[in-house]
Amino acid sequence: MEEENTNNIMIKKSTFTGLIIALTAVIAISAFFAGSYVSDFNSDKVTQSDLDSAVAKLESKIGTSPQSLVQPNIQPIRVSVDDDPMKGDPNAPITIIEFSDYECPFCGRFYSNTLPLIEENYINTGKVNFVYRDFPIQSIHPNAVPAAMAAECADDQGMFWPFHDMIFENKDSWAGLKEVNLSKEFEQYAVVLGLNIEEFNLCLESNKHLDEVRNDLQDGRNYGVDGTPGFFIGNNENGFIKVSGAKPYPIFEQILDEMISQ
Repeated sequence: MEEENTNNIMIKKSTFTGLIIALTAVIAISAFFAGSYVSDFNSDKVTQSDLDSAVAKLESKIGTSPQSLVQPNIQPIRVSVDDDPMKGDPNAPITIIEFSDYECPFCGRFYSNTLPLIEENYINTGKVNFVYRDFPIQSIHPNAVPAAMAAECADDQGMFWPFHDMIFENKDSWAGLKEVNLSKEFEQYAVVLGLNIEEFNLCLESNKHLDEVRNDLQDGRNYGVDGTPGFFIGNNENGFIKVSGAKPYPIFEQILDEMISQ
C-alpha cells in the first residue's frame, strides 16, 4: 500500500495470544519496508519482484487463508460513490469502492491478482458492484493524475473500464514518460479501443476532468484514506467498512460472504 499503510485489523480475543508475536514482527517489517520503498522509488534497489515477494511474506504472517480470523475493524461510515464508473449491477446488495492510483504497484497487484476473482465470483453474479475512484499520490507518482484524467476522457466515450485495464496492464510503458510522450502513449490506447481521437485529445489537453480527479482525492481524504489502494465495502443502508491495502482475495471473500449473508 502506498503512503501510510494503516491496516485496520482486529483479532478475535481467542486468537490474540497466538498471533501477537507474529503481528508485532509484521508491523515492524511493514514499517521498514514501506519507508524503504518510498525513499528509493526512483532507484534500482527495489524491483517489482522484490515488492511482490515482500508483500507475500507479510500477508503470510497475518494469515490470509479463507479460515483466517484476521478481520477488518468494523466501523461503518457513510461513503459516496459520486458519479464514478461502476462495474456490475447497480442494484447489487454490496458495493466495493476503491480509491486507487494507476501508478501504485500495490494497486496494480490488486488489479491483477484479486479483482479478477472478485469479478468472477461476486460482480458477475450480481452480488456486488465495484466503483473506481481516483486517489493519485502525485508526490511519488507524477503521472498518476494524467493517467486518471485520460481514463475519465475515455469514460466520456463509454470506454472507461477497457482504458482502465490498459493503463494498469501497460504501466511499465507509460510510468516514466514525460508530457508529450505520455499523451501520445495514452492516445495509442485510445486508438486501439476505437475512440474518437480528436475528442479524446481535446479532453486530455483541456484538463477537462482535473476537478473530478481532485474531488475524488479530497473525498478519499475526508473518508480517512491515507494510502492506496483503499477500499470501502458495504451499502448505503448499513454503511461501509474501511479496508486498507492490497489484501489478497480470501480476505475480501470473507468480508463479502459475511455481509451478503446478513
